[in-house]
Amino acid sequence: MTDRIPMTNVDRAQLRAFVAEAFEALGLTAEDAGIFSDALVFSELRFHPGQGQGVARLRRYQERIGNGEVDPQAGWSIVKEGPALAIVDAHNGIGTVAASKAMDLAIAKAKENGIGTVVVRNSTHYGSSAVHACRALDQGCIGIAYTNAGPEMAPWGGREGATGTNPWSIAAPSDKGFPVVLDIALTTAGKGMMKWYEREGRKMPLDWALTPEGEETDDPSAAMAGALLGIGGHKGYGLAFMTEATTGVLSGGGFGLTPYSDPNKLDVSHFVQAIDISWFMDPADYARRMGEFVDMCKSRALRPGFDEILVPGEQEARRVAAKSAGGVPLDDRVLADMQTLGRELGLKTPLDALGPYTGAEL
Repeated sequence: MTDRIPMTNVDRAQLRAFVAEAFEALGLTAEDAGIFSDALVFSELRFHPGQGQGVARLRRYQERIGNGEVDPQAGWSIVKEGPALAIVDAHNGIGTVAASKAMDLAIAKAKENGIGTVVVRNSTHYGSSAVHACRALDQGCIGIAYTNAGPEMAPWGGREGATGTNPWSIAAPSDKGFPVVLDIALTTAGKGMMKWYEREGRKMPLDWALTPEGEETDDPSAAMAGALLGIGGHKGYGLAFMTEATTGVLSGGGFGLTPYSDPNKLDVSHFVQAIDISWFMDPADYARRMGEFVDMCKSRALRPGFDEILVPGEQEARRVAAKSAGGVPLDDRVLADMQTLGRELGLKTPLDALGPYTGAEL
């Protein structure tokens, strides 16, 4: 028997204002607080709350800023630059802000040269990869973003972590009313979802994680101290390995066991790229062709037990529409903690409950 975690709806605009004011109170500039709050609300709308990429991060960032792990006022500097390339140093600042600004630089280069690639070093946690990849869409570009992370994934055949979840996103426009957006960690799941299953009293799939002894388990409590498993077995590990090769290794930053090993220098590296569609064809033609491809995929015969075929980003687009219309559902524990944090920081913006969330499974 499982118990559904209680959730409460809050207003989207109020949530964004609350988070932005909180980040300003924690030392970010108004501009950076706006970038960061937009990113967290974006993630809260698109993803399952157990994935941990939404506004629940606010308390964790208060802790990281307070203990000196992250510098909220760090400068952002270009180390080396060419017409279509750049290396950026984030100076241990807010990774989400650094990666967003890096994507803006990549877009500018793409508009001049057809493609722009920026690698960021000396950064910190950058949140959802889709935040940064989707930033390119409004500028008529395809966006690509990925990052390394702390060593939570076991290498194929190992039982201790060596690479990160190393999430990827590729965002491309379509004429179907939503962009096509791949956003995946290279592990089958993260420990946020394991904690969610633990709270609900559910067993997890056997391909999520190992016990510290290296055994597969469906018990999230037993797996919390173990290593995560890659998507597709050795294939996910291989992708994660090569993500390290093109982020931390290439940038001159941390890789493998290094990210997050020193609380004073988290040493995370990111890769962002923008491709200007107009270099290849009229953007409207591209969107139409993508729409045709979507229709091709969705027209295929269904497997038993399936009601429809989805394309990358379609489920998330539906979540955004539902949450924007009926209020953003927050885990009651997260809402209570954010309201407490608001009082601690003396915020003027309230975070009011609109009522219990009674919708379908997220």
